[in-house]
Amino acid sequence: MNRRMDELRPVKMRKNVAPHAAGSVLISAGKTQVICAVTIEESVPRWMKDQGVSGGWLTSEYSMLPYSTTTRKTRDITRGKLDGRSQEIQRLIGRSLRAAMDLERLGARTFWIDCDVLQADGGTRTAAITGAYVAVALAAQKLLRAGKITTDPLKSQVAAVSVGVVDGRPMLDLDYEKDARASVDMNVVMNGEGDFIEVQASGEEATFSQAQLDKLLKLARKGITQLMQIQKRALA
Repeated sequence: MNRRMDELRPVKMRKNVAPHAAGSVLISAGKTQVICAVTIEESVPRWMKDQGVSGGWLTSEYSMLPYSTTTRKTRDITRGKLDGRSQEIQRLIGRSLRAAMDLERLGARTFWIDCDVLQADGGTRTAAITGAYVAVALAAQKLLRAGKITTDPLKSQVAAVSVGVVDGRPMLDLDYEKDARASVDMNVVMNGEGDFIEVQASGEEATFSQAQLDKLLKLARKGITQLMQIQKRALA
């Protein structure tokens, strides 16, 4: 697909794809597809009880299904441990969504977000964060309807996108082929107020200037604003 350097890949969201989840969505960004589903557990982690921490908790797990890539990816359980990349991404998803939550409003319960990559073509972590927000919002609505909570625990929207420098030019929303060619790679997470939650940036055997950084952040803001409109339409 030919697209402008400041253009997102086509993004679609399909709600309620996991019947037993409290909230779920299948998000696709170009060829990348991720299922995000929330399960509610009526308890909190032991460390919260031991430390007398009030309110609830939100955490996540992330995995790439064996057939999500062109060559089969071995399941983590087969290797007996979670690979470092998956661990980093699931922590990022959890941090990003907790930044938008008032955990006190949850009560003594845990939101588990499971993000499973069906097809990977770049940007799986950013798609997971963007989809996870919709799944969490659906789960929160379910609790509100059931009268288990009285106030929406979500304080703000959350969305994420990748940007990078490809062939010397800043580009929005990198697929795998563009990501492999990028001299600078960046993932940006923002809330609905336009504040940054997390920025991950690295030069791939390259450096980048302040001017390039500013352009990349401006591109990311544009993309995330569009993604938040798509989230709103999905939840409408």
